[in-house]
Amino acid sequence: MDDSDSQFKERKAVSAGTSTQRLEIDPVREKQLVRKLDLSIIPPVTLLYLFSFLDRVNIGNARLYGLEEDLDLSSDKYQTAVSLLFVTYLLFEVPSNIILKHYCRPSRWIAFISVCWGIIATLTGIVQSFGGLVACRLLLGLFESGLFPGLAVYLSFFYTKREIGLRIGYLFVSAALAGAFGGLLAYGIGHMDGVAGQAGWRWIFIIEGIPTFILGIACWWWLADGPETAWFLTSEEKKLMEIRRLQQIGVTDEFAWQDVRAGLKDWKMWAFCCALFGADTMLYGYSTFLPTIIKNIDPTYSSALVQVLTIPCYAVGAISYLIMARISDWSQKRGVYTVMFGIISIVGYAMLISDGGPGVHYAGCFLVALGLYVAVGLPIAWLLANNPRFGKRTTATGLQLMFGNCAGIMSSFLYPKEEGPRFIRGHAVSLGMVSFAMIVYAFMWWFFSRENKKRINGERDSRIEDLSEEEIADLGDENPKFLFSI
Repeated sequence: MDDSDSQFKERKAVSAGTSTQRLEIDPVREKQLVRKLDLSIIPPVTLLYLFSFLDRVNIGNARLYGLEEDLDLSSDKYQTAVSLLFVTYLLFEVPSNIILKHYCRPSRWIAFISVCWGIIATLTGIVQSFGGLVACRLLLGLFESGLFPGLAVYLSFFYTKREIGLRIGYLFVSAALAGAFGGLLAYGIGHMDGVAGQAGWRWIFIIEGIPTFILGIACWWWLADGPETAWFLTSEEKKLMEIRRLQQIGVTDEFAWQDVRAGLKDWKMWAFCCALFGADTMLYGYSTFLPTIIKNIDPTYSSALVQVLTIPCYAVGAISYLIMARISDWSQKRGVYTVMFGIISIVGYAMLISDGGPGVHYAGCFLVALGLYVAVGLPIAWLLANNPRFGKRTTATGLQLMFGNCAGIMSSFLYPKEEGPRFIRGHAVSLGMVSFAMIVYAFMWWFFSRENKKRINGERDSRIEDLSEEEIADLGDENPKFLFSI
């Protein structure tokens, strides 16, 4: 037996309801393969999302350096400009996901939208009026809309449902890093006030937008379209990737409109959509207005100190998600950790609402961050893992994120200046929406657990009676042999 054949041991099995010659993978070789995937795929993907999040929320940092005064913006106009990004963002998420696989090569589409939003983000630094700012925010939302749902689905091309949680986690960690160091970067750039006759807030947009443009061009060649054409995989590693795909019950990377229709009729998908709306109210309110919240905890804080104080909050969020994403993948449990950390964020908001002093309120910011990324990120990996058919997976993820981003519109109006320094309404609404989301996720956790028990006991086997092997494979998550991640 030669070296390539020694990677596998043949055995007869049934995969996805179809009789097939299944190959068992050497765990050591598979571990090496996954490490290679991580080194080749994760760097560009996380950098893209880091720049995306930075370009989206840096308007909050620009606010501290004279944006409103220079453009003569009232509080209402500023909040409108923040929120309008999400109008185009949510409208184009699902179409962008369909384009990603069905009409355009992933590497080309992701590179195209990245270059476009990099240009728009940079041009935001030269706007002269409220109308110009609104136009840039609308276009930024249009081109950024395809990135996160596209990257989530893109990662599912390479990783199994046991591995996807941690890799989605890397995206949220990059968002936390954008929040942490975006403020510090903005503080440094803010000192360029007056350079070339431009205000500091303008340089924030210009300097933070240019790297996105450069990275987008690089991704044209850097990103692979899928395992079968990945430039960094050998022929034997591509064979391993195909076997990994076949070993997942019901998994297909072929697009079919019937799967899209099935997704739209699936109540489970809509439950996840509504829940993410609740959780994303926290994500966008916190990410955009954390500098404002901390500034109002003690109005004597300088802009520099405010930016520094945001860093440990985001660092705590990033570390907690990295740890929990790994534990979640290892245990294949999503629901329990989502609910647990959502409750931690709820406690954080309760502390912010309380009559405690600045120390209590700042500690509340920490607790919100501790639970935030776990409560928002794990359900995205959860829904991906529970939809093995490509068409349904892209539809579910696109709609889930579209609903979530609707919260970005609402959260933009939760922290108006006139309600400072306490922002009771903003914190209370966020607390209520996160509580709603955790109730939904707790129910889904219970439902999936009960459904798995019924499938294991054979109570759903009647679904495949008199069906051909091809028809059984087409059932996807309705296949009684498919077990849900819980």
